[in-house]
Order: sequence, then structure tokens, then C-alpha cells
Amino acid sequence: MFDLHTHSIFSDGELIPSELVRRAVFNGYDAVAITDHVDFTNVEYVLTGLKNLGAETYSGIEVIIGVEITHVPADKIDKMVNRAKDLGAELIVVHGETLVEPVESGTNKAAVSNPLVDILAHPGIISTEEAELAKENDVYLEISSRHGHCLSNGHVARISCDVGAKLLLNSDLHSPADFLTEELAPRILAGAGLEHDEVKTVMSVNPKELLNKIK
Repeated sequence: MFDLHTHSIFSDGELIPSELVRRAVFNGYDAVAITDHVDFTNVEYVLTGLKNLGAETYSGIEVIIGVEITHVPADKIDKMVNRAKDLGAELIVVHGETLVEPVESGTNKAAVSNPLVDILAHPGIISTEEAELAKENDVYLEISSRHGHCLSNGHVARISCDVGAKLLLNSDLHSPADFLTEELAPRILAGAGLEHDEVKTVMSVNPKELLNKIK
């Protein structure tokens, strides 16, 4: 199991980072990324705190320190990406144009146009053009198990498959109840319209490829 989009108490999650990692181990995860919400006001604080976790000391699981760039104006996303990278973020997630939050229009396009972005989270009604840019720039598009964000999963899966963009399944975890399981994860992907072989690719092949890319 891989989950590359989770939140700790450094933003709006319920768990301190060490408990989040411990519960991920208990749930059989191979890798987990902690990607707390950031903008220009808190990115240094978040990454300094997460790096103090000592992720390399955990055995049996790969722990990735990242950020989710959230509600940053679209024309400032590139600057924010560079700032997070300079501060040591290993994984860059951008909070996409979900159906359930007032994300600025243009955020999806700004994210998928930047090759330094790794994941566009819950992109809502993403356009074909944006999905093609994601493919071109090797930005992974997210299928989300989170309430509300999951409403557009079917659309995201269809558009991504049509153009050949890569998909990931993430939980957008905020609390212990949000951990994905081996039983639930493939059902979410099947519910989004993916076939059996596509489910296996999204659950295993794609996250491994992304982890190899960011090492």
C-alpha cells in the first residue's frame, strides 16, 4: 500500500507525524508521504518540523516529507514550488480545483504546467488540455478516497485514461479513520471506472515509479 497525500497536526490533521507513520506501518503501508498544507506564511515552519521527524530512522516503511500547496494564487504557484523545493520538500502536491472548495480557477493548469510538481490532488472537473499537460510534464493526477473530493473521481479517471496521464490513489488522510486498506482501495478505483489491470497499475506501479523519480 502506498499513500502519498496525508496530513498531520502541522496543518489540519489529527495525528502527530510519528503516530501517523506508526499507524501506516500497522496498516501495512510500504510508503507514506506527509504533505501538510502550506502557503508562503507557513512552509518553512512545516518543513522544519517534518524534517525533525527523522524519517530515515523508520524501518519497514518509506517516509517522504512533502507539502500540499493550498489555495496559493495560480500565478504564484511556480514561486511556491521553488520555495518548497529550496526548503527540502521531497514531494510537491498541489491542491487542485476540487468540487467542494473555492479553489482559484487556473490552479490545475498552473500545477500541471510545472515539471517540479509531482501530484495534482483532487483536480475536480479537469480538462482534457490540463490532463495532456500532466502527461507531458509527468505530473500524477489523484483519485481521492476523501469525502467530497471523491465526487469527481470518475471524471478524473476517464479523462486521464483517454490521454494517458498517470493516476494515483491517495487518502488525503486527516484522521485515523482515513487510512486506506487493501480491501477498500481497489474498490474505490473500480468505482471510478478503472479496469482490473488499471487498478493494479494505479495501486502499485505508478506510486513506485513516482518514488523512484523523486529519490
